[in-house]
Formats: sequence, C-alpha cells, structure tokens
Amino acid sequence: MGCWRAGENDGSYLKTAGIFERMSDFKKLLVWEKAHALAVQVDRLASAIRRSHHASLRTQMVRASASIPTNIVEGSRQASRRDFGRFLRYALNSASEMEYHLLLARAIGATPEADTSKLIADVVEIRKMLHGLLRRVSSESSKCSAPPSDTPV
Repeated sequence: MGCWRAGENDGSYLKTAGIFERMSDFKKLLVWEKAHALAVQVDRLASAIRRSHHASLRTQMVRASASIPTNIVEGSRQASRRDFGRFLRYALNSASEMEYHLLLARAIGATPEADTSKLIADVVEIRKMLHGLLRRVSSESSKCSAPPSDTPV
C-alpha cells in the first residue's frame, strides 16, 4: 500500500477516499478542479478589461491564474513526493501573485468590485487547500523516507 494512504479528506486531496498511488491523475484532485475553474473565470474577467494601458495587467492575471493548475498537473507527474511538493509551492506562489493582481485590478477600477471580491475569496480557498495538500505530501514524504524504528541503520 505504501505511504500514500489517505487519512481524513480535507477537500484538497482526492475527491473520493482511497490510496494515493502516485498523483498521476490530477483530475481527481479537488484543488486542481477549483484552480482550473478559477483560471477560466479569471480569463473571462481579464478579457472584459478593455483599456489598452491595462494590457500587461490582463496578461499577468491570465498567466498567474493558469499557472496554479498547471503546476499542480506538472507536480502530479513527478517521481517523488518531494518533487510534487516543490510544484505545489510553485502553485502557492502563483496563487499569491494572482491574489495581488486581483487586488490591484479592483483598486484601480479595472474590474467590477463584486466579481473581483468573489475571485479573491476563491484564490484564498485554493491557497488553503494547497497548504493542506503540501502539508500532507510533506508529512507522507518524511514518514516514507525514515526507516522503520526496528530496522538497523
């Protein structure tokens, strides 16, 4: 069974309880599903920003939002939990960047207040889920890397 056995499901892991064999099927991760939906919503919001002097903000918003699920996908294909954790940290960084871009867009009046506030709440939720998954992957990794206590070193 290995070290990828799921404990309590905090929503960031698999949509169904079971064994983590390797996270090769990223579509089973609820956090990926939510991050993907966020990327789609941000793309729609950014396409509604019409002023030419906001072109770089539009581009950065789309890139940062797409980077979150992309890093989850890339990490899920890695050979080790440690590498998966590294990509989850990249996704966390992109989520923080995305939150700032949304805050900036709202502050300068480039996006509607209500739409932007909803997306900010979504980013915060995704970041919490990523932290939970990273904590789980890190703890599983440390459990798996340590030899059993009755094994001579």
